[in-house]
Amino acid sequence: MIMRRNKTIQSFPARQLRIAGVTMLELLIVLAIIGIIASFAYPSYLDYVARAKRTAATSTLLQISDRQQQFFMDSKSYTSDLTDLGYPSDPLFISDDGTTSITTDLESVYSVSLSNVAATTYTITAAPLHGQLARDSDCGSLTLDQAGIRGSGGIDCWN
Repeated sequence: MIMRRNKTIQSFPARQLRIAGVTMLELLIVLAIIGIIASFAYPSYLDYVARAKRTAATSTLLQISDRQQQFFMDSKSYTSDLTDLGYPSDPLFISDDGTTSITTDLESVYSVSLSNVAATTYTITAAPLHGQLARDSDCGSLTLDQAGIRGSGGIDCWN
């Protein structure tokens, strides 16, 4: 009986046995397709990450501007120190996850500071750090002044 089974297995055409597996050529075609898709998706993902971190910086600039306006209402002048606005340090660092921190490390993506401060004027600047500096070279530093004028090194970097 064992012999008969072996004979029936061997009697199947080679073509039917080959259908059950994946050939090396099919595998290479699938890998090539995945590689082509990844070559388009990965740069788009990196651009998305840079824009998300830029959004965290613009949000922080707007918060600081709000606190400066409140400080002006109370003191009749703007402050040149972020600690007067309730922040833990001056300059202030924005971490990779969008939170603020007091020291720079490899996870810091922006450094935020005040400049051009007078009784009735100020400029807040968020300068990119580390990896963000390389990923977001088109925009560079983001600025916001007392009049609400937004600036950047690139075009339309506040959207």
